[in-house]
Amino acid sequence: MSLSQNTRLNLSAGLLSVAVALVLTLAKLWALAQTGSLAVAATLADSALDLMVSLAGLTAIAYAAKPADDDHNFGHTSAEDLAALGQSLFILVSAGVIAVAAVLRLLDDTVTMPEREGLGIAVLIFSIVVTFGLVVWQRHVVRSTGNKVVQADSLHYIGDLIPNVGAILALWASAALGIHQIDSVVAIAAAAFLAFGAWRIGKAAWDALMDRQADPEMIEGIAAIARDFEGVQGFHDLKTRVAGSKVFVNLHIELDGTQTLDAAHAIGAALRRAIVAAYPQADVLIHKDPVGVQPHPDDPRP
Repeated sequence: MSLSQNTRLNLSAGLLSVAVALVLTLAKLWALAQTGSLAVAATLADSALDLMVSLAGLTAIAYAAKPADDDHNFGHTSAEDLAALGQSLFILVSAGVIAVAAVLRLLDDTVTMPEREGLGIAVLIFSIVVTFGLVVWQRHVVRSTGNKVVQADSLHYIGDLIPNVGAILALWASAALGIHQIDSVVAIAAAAFLAFGAWRIGKAAWDALMDRQADPEMIEGIAAIARDFEGVQGFHDLKTRVAGSKVFVNLHIELDGTQTLDAAHAIGAALRRAIVAAYPQADVLIHKDPVGVQPHPDDPRP
């Protein structure tokens, strides 16, 4: 898949996320007016925050898609890591707020009971269906592009599914049993799930900003391609670093020093194409050395 196709997929996920968040915010606002449910109010606040986060994520995706320029010779893909790190911190804070609010609600015996619970349940079921469809598309995009902004946004919406289910249980329990504690218990579980996922995504974004190498599986895959490539008699100094959904690859290959420059260039170019075909997110730079070359004595570096 080409990078332009990846960009279109990432932007489609961002636009769909904004659209879903807007629709759900309006639907839950109506449901709150109809029911007066605190559980619905909590999901409304979450959807409103989702809308802001999704807008920020879409902005980051669009900025990261900008081509390299004079000021950013390697492109703008690190914007994805910055946005993902910000989203993970936001999700951690949200998880803490949800957990505290849930505990306080469990300790409060004066919570107002909701009305017209059936309308609220219908809106929340609609919310779950729409959110699930969005998550399915986001997961497809993440598998195709590896975009961290879409991955973080997907985690946030997966976390939304649990409070929505809890709100439905709360409304049902209110209507059928006259109790309101169930949604608080579910909210605490959702907060723990969100915190764990946010830590995982935040760590990956931090590692990328610190120029961490690519996954070992990818490194070994590139090494296998170079090792078996026709005309390549050896390789060394295989280095990688991740920036957003792009992986920068530097590789030194060892070639027959008696062949022409054209022949050596053809081997290097073909190897680069082979690596990019296997890993479309890779930006590959290949240096060619004659077999058995020794470091220049004036160069102190290895």
